[in-house]
Amino acid sequence: MTSSPPRTQPSADVRLPGGDETAALPPLTSAPRRLLKHPRLMHYNRLAALVVAANLAYLYASWPHSPRTIGHAALANLALAVIVRQQYVINLLFRLATWAPTSWPLKVRWTLGKVYHFGGLHVGGALAGSAWFVAGTVLATADGTKTAPVATSWALLALLAVIIATALPPFRSRFHDHFEKIHRFGGWTALALFWAHAALSAPDPVSFTVLAVVTFSVALPWLRLRKVDVRIERPSPHVVLARFDHGVTPFAGSSTAISRSPLKEWHSFANVPAPGRPGFRLTISRAGDWTGSFIDDMPSRVWVKGITTAGVANIETLFKRVVYVATGSGIGPCLPHLLAAEVPARLVWATRDPRTTYGDALVDEILAVQPHALVWDTSRHGKPDMVRLAYAAYRDFDAEAVICISNKKLTWQVVQGLERRGIPAYGAIWDS
Repeated sequence: MTSSPPRTQPSADVRLPGGDETAALPPLTSAPRRLLKHPRLMHYNRLAALVVAANLAYLYASWPHSPRTIGHAALANLALAVIVRQQYVINLLFRLATWAPTSWPLKVRWTLGKVYHFGGLHVGGALAGSAWFVAGTVLATADGTKTAPVATSWALLALLAVIIATALPPFRSRFHDHFEKIHRFGGWTALALFWAHAALSAPDPVSFTVLAVVTFSVALPWLRLRKVDVRIERPSPHVVLARFDHGVTPFAGSSTAISRSPLKEWHSFANVPAPGRPGFRLTISRAGDWTGSFIDDMPSRVWVKGITTAGVANIETLFKRVVYVATGSGIGPCLPHLLAAEVPARLVWATRDPRTTYGDALVDEILAVQPHALVWDTSRHGKPDMVRLAYAAYRDFDAEAVICISNKKLTWQVVQGLERRGIPAYGAIWDS
């Protein structure tokens, strides 16, 4: 048997073969199918609407309601809103969705891949639960219920109104740090007020049980809080590689939340474990005040919550072959999947001067597992048409789906541009 000649790795500073920016896109699907792919009708909003519709159906089917029934409905919905955001629950949802074999029809797997839209359940539960609580508080006030429980209810309603208002996209996107703090401390205060309300009201084992479950769910990540050592490499002023080895090797595609001040703010980054090696890396790019400070003033220790969480790229196992589309530091969430090679994949990566920005070691590591990748140097060739590049790679690689890791605007361009043409595509939805 004669050995094949070694494969020459392409340089990461030129357009690589297969990068057809002029590829003709397939025609758009029918108008009804395109309508279903509109951002306002994405699965996130559908799930929120489903929760609201289920509550309306319950309201109609079981009218009239007693005050206790209204209270149970309010608490059940608010419990859903909290628990569906719990890290272990998120991992369970991803595991259930990705159990489907690739022999299942593509349309079914396409829908299962939207599991990361689970935040719609959070929104639907929060809105429905707050509405039930408004109804219960108004009825209790009108009936002349004891002053203490009613006063607690109105305080809770005021707090819930603030939490919901500051969670709306206009405020959340503009004042994200304030949104996080209000959500965290407001949520804890609301939970304490719910306990006070339950204690002041007539004894109700159901309410106490639900509150106990919700409290445990909220507390669990904080019970795993720890401060750990981190080794940081800075290949350029734009990015650092943070290396952790504190006895944890997370699964590929998961993310870890880190903080320098755990009560103030947390930032999640994709874990990059290397097969057969302990520990993991985080790729942190300059994208705001916090990351800029992290890069300029590299810490030796940071806080971690200890619960790694599945991310959008974990849906890759639903498909026989996938294309990863990344820009800049979006390579971070893609890299662990490329290294694990659990699913045949092709990479399309557009970034500024990759070797200078990320270092030769990282780029060589990428090309070692993706010798046919398209690496587009935007400093030399400008910004490409990522939809066309993604489609060309999807077509040439005979893939079943495209996973895009980029900024919000470009992610939506790629996902919508492909899905409106009947191609399964996935990307973050920035709902937290």
